[in-house]
Amino acid sequence: MASPSASDQAKQGLSWMEWLQGWSNVIYEVLFQKVEARHLKTPLPLPPLNNLTCIVTGSTSGIGLEIARQLAESGAHVVMAVRNPTAAHSLIQTWQNQTSSKDSLNIDVMELNLLSLESVVRFSEKWNLLGKPLNVLINNAGIFSIGEPQKFSNDGYETHMQVNHLAPALLSLLLLPSLKRGAPSRIINVNSVMHFVCNVDPNDMNFVSGKRKFSSLVGYSSSKLAQVMFSNILHKRLPSESGISIICVGPGAAQTNVARDLPKILQVGYQLIPLILFNAEEASRSTLFAATDPEIPKYCAQLKWDEWPACAYISYTCRPMNPSKEAQRMDISSLVWEKTLDMVGLSGDCLEMLLEGKETQCRYGAHLN
Repeated sequence: MASPSASDQAKQGLSWMEWLQGWSNVIYEVLFQKVEARHLKTPLPLPPLNNLTCIVTGSTSGIGLEIARQLAESGAHVVMAVRNPTAAHSLIQTWQNQTSSKDSLNIDVMELNLLSLESVVRFSEKWNLLGKPLNVLINNAGIFSIGEPQKFSNDGYETHMQVNHLAPALLSLLLLPSLKRGAPSRIINVNSVMHFVCNVDPNDMNFVSGKRKFSSLVGYSSSKLAQVMFSNILHKRLPSESGISIICVGPGAAQTNVARDLPKILQVGYQLIPLILFNAEEASRSTLFAATDPEIPKYCAQLKWDEWPACAYISYTCRPMNPSKEAQRMDISSLVWEKTLDMVGLSGDCLEMLLEGKETQCRYGAHLN
């Protein structure tokens, strides 16, 4: 009898032991993250960043707001990639009024709606046409529609999967020419410990087969696992000479309204929010560390040299950690990579073509250079 394929094995989901281990990671993070991260200062001290250009998605609220503000106040050129440009401009004015520096903050605003892959293509084309180098892309924007029924974008994809994985993956690939121009550069994906409690079926990333019951928790956690798996392959396929590092980041459990869809034991923990959960400034530290620490590219290069099955993953303690064992399955990761390219409308050779500056076609937009 033929052995089951990697895709068939993925459909079986996690074993009970893996599922329990995954939830133990989540519970530990919620209960002990402030103890584990007690060595960190808030805000995280940053070096002068005057020569750094950073794009930050979802930067008008929460963690993204703190990331954009602190990078800009340290001298970086920050591009706020947001759905609501009016809100972004209002924030910039507030930050400028509050800063002690006599110099204006170097911040631009560009519209980006991750629920539209066409918007991602338009954003990427507009930025690439500027011909400017990009040093850091921070894929921060994400959604967790607690307790809500399954929803689909106008592109036809489940909204968690599109906003948390598909759109950031497309954005990362289309901005490769600018990232190569800005090398050494970094792509940073703000992830979640919730990727430990799920699996990804490459044949059902849109959750339409009915083989597993959909919930917002399933949608969110699966999208975050897909993000790590895709990042693993991108990390491996990017040639070292491109100078582009791939990093996933765990920000920790921040103060958000997620209790309704979590197990009872975690709901008890959420009653202690002021004591155990990070605020946005605390939750921004690991991303800011990944974006600015000079040792990160060396660490990423060492992982590639050692043929480690995963890309760099930085925890809320600003230290390296291993993603889940499921995330390190290269067979499933390769299938997720292929399926993602198909879903976002790119060809299998797009990575090489984009790095070489050749014309690339995406079905959600025009020909790209």
